[in-house]
Amino acid sequence: MAVVEWDRWACDTIRENQKRGYPVVKEWPVWQGDVRAFDWSSIPEDIDLLAGGPPCQPFSMGGKHKAFGDKRDMFPATAEVVRRLKPKAFIVENVRGLLRPAFSNYFEYIKLQLEFPEACRKSGEDWIAHFKRLQREKTSGALHRTGLTYNIVTNLVNAADYGIPQKRERVFIVGFRSDLDIRWNIPDLTHSHDALLYSQWVSGEYWDRHGISTRKRPSVPANLENRVKRLSSSLPLASLKPWRTVRDALQGIPDPRKRKPHDFFNHRHQPGAKVYPGHTGSPLDLPAKTLKAGDHGVPGGENMMILDNGEPRYFSVRESARIQTFPDGFVFHGSWTETMRQLGNAVPVALARTIAASVGEQLMERRIQLEARARQQGVA
Repeated sequence: MAVVEWDRWACDTIRENQKRGYPVVKEWPVWQGDVRAFDWSSIPEDIDLLAGGPPCQPFSMGGKHKAFGDKRDMFPATAEVVRRLKPKAFIVENVRGLLRPAFSNYFEYIKLQLEFPEACRKSGEDWIAHFKRLQREKTSGALHRTGLTYNIVTNLVNAADYGIPQKRERVFIVGFRSDLDIRWNIPDLTHSHDALLYSQWVSGEYWDRHGISTRKRPSVPANLENRVKRLSSSLPLASLKPWRTVRDALQGIPDPRKRKPHDFFNHRHQPGAKVYPGHTGSPLDLPAKTLKAGDHGVPGGENMMILDNGEPRYFSVRESARIQTFPDGFVFHGSWTETMRQLGNAVPVALARTIAASVGEQLMERRIQLEARARQQGVA
């Protein structure tokens, strides 16, 4: 096993939790540095799972949109690690911006590199020439007949649909080694916006659960009135749970402005939140906007919330960690800027667990099938 991370603050966060004996990361062998400089020969081939998130800045809506022209584009390095380790499966996560029309060809190129990791780029071959060669060899069937190949599934996922209190859309690229003959699809959705609207404006269960009296409940937003009427005339939504909101996520955590003694790590008030056009923060009774890797200056006010009285307030680091579904016992190392950057770059813990558990289940089922087949052949 190896945990490879170039950012020293993120590594320091892991190390600090290791020193505290936090069980999940206690035995992680952390290596700080560029993934291209890591000695992959120290990791055996045929590992079960490779998981990673290449830097999103080349494709992020807030980045420079250079894609293949950005030195931070680590998808070629990701394909190289897949080639070296030949994992049974891999999970790669990145921003929705990867699906922008301007990047469509490069996204197809990324998928082909991961599908055929041994068809490496030749000396002097630019990415476009490599892309065309991969396309030709894929359509000819030559790459499927020889060498290492993967069956690739890509999905655009909204974290809120899986119970994360945040509208965070991310692209997941999941691959299974072709010789395993595994058929996989993204896990079924567990939560929905309609179910939240029903619990708020039809049954009232949401407000009852939070102890908000009828007199203090807001009115149905005008743009949702027709949708709520439709929900009012239908049966209760039993198949999906309500989206989780900011209010849900922060339940039980004290207001950091009151400075009363509490047992929460990284929970200090950050002053200076302001509302202005385009910088509006997250409402309490919806999933949060996508937390971003910044502090005060993120463009849409994603790192602050709007309180019941209409005032803005920055999320504390602990509140941001709640929104990213990190456990309260996991601490973050560094300044406000560095910790918020770590959180803005993170995959929500509960979402990662859902995707990884689904992949792991398929690998385990396949292993059981192969072991059973081997036993039958041995008996025969």
